[in-house]
Amino acid sequence: MSKRAVLEVIALDVEDAVAAQAGGADRLELVTDMAADGLTPSAGTVAAIRAAVDIDLRVMLRLADGFAAGDVDRLTRLAGRLREAGATEFVLGFLDPDGEVDLHAVERIAGALHGCRWTFHRAIDRAANRDALRKQLGDFPGLDTYLTAGAAGGVDEGMTVLLAEARRRGEPGYEQQLLVGGGLRLEHVPGLLAAGIDAFHIGGAARPSGWEGPVSAEAVREWRGVLGD
Repeated sequence: MSKRAVLEVIALDVEDAVAAQAGGADRLELVTDMAADGLTPSAGTVAAIRAAVDIDLRVMLRLADGFAAGDVDRLTRLAGRLREAGATEFVLGFLDPDGEVDLHAVERIAGALHGCRWTFHRAIDRAANRDALRKQLGDFPGLDTYLTAGAAGGVDEGMTVLLAEARRRGEPGYEQQLLVGGGLRLEHVPGLLAAGIDAFHIGGAARPSGWEGPVSAEAVREWRGVLGD
């Protein structure tokens, strides 16, 4: 396990980004429209946040709620515009109606990233077979992280899966980092750290007044303290 666990915070705008960095976040996930669980932000927003902070940014590539890819051509064009705006890391993940990974969409969009690092997001928690998904994506260029709660219902439901996957780190399909998020609470952290999990993702936990309010540097700092400096 790395000496410093990664803390990733969802940011919607510059205010969020600055507060998250001040609190000790290592990386931001940039999205818009949390009512739809996070969609692709504008290139202007990405450029403004990139100018305001110097920590890593991962930008969501997702057009609508759910895990269907939708307009893949549009997503590939968006990826190009976001790269022009300064994005170098991304978040994506698509399933077909049967819960299998949508390889066509992932191949097209990942190809448009030209080697940029990216996270396969919580679509894995809705997959028909997460082990098969991991093995299908095992050698995809740029894929270095899975954002997962272990189950669709969140970390409470998925803890057993998270611990089991942590034990498989380094096996074929399990080389990528586990980034745990989705109903994650501070009391989950010690057990996850003890299992060797070294990356954590928070959204609402960084916003004491809810999604209508901004990220709190103090809330992020509390998480940073629990994870270790």
